[in-house]
Amino acid sequence: MIALAIAAPPSSHFIFIPVVLLLGIVIGFMMGSRATRDAFRLEQRKAAEREERRVRRQAEAEARK
Repeated sequence: MIALAIAAPPSSHFIFIPVVLLLGIVIGFMMGSRATRDAFRLEQRKAAEREERRVRRQAEAEARK
């Protein structure tokens, strides 16, 4: 039977893993906040376009009267 020798990870492992985890959290937060900002701007633009169309239709309806 073959026994596998499992050694303790090196000390750099205990520094590298948390740094990578923290870096991933920061990058994810930045990308998520950018996506949220972009989605909010898109929604505002759509709302403004809907309002413009509504005003235009209302003006056209008033012009017909």
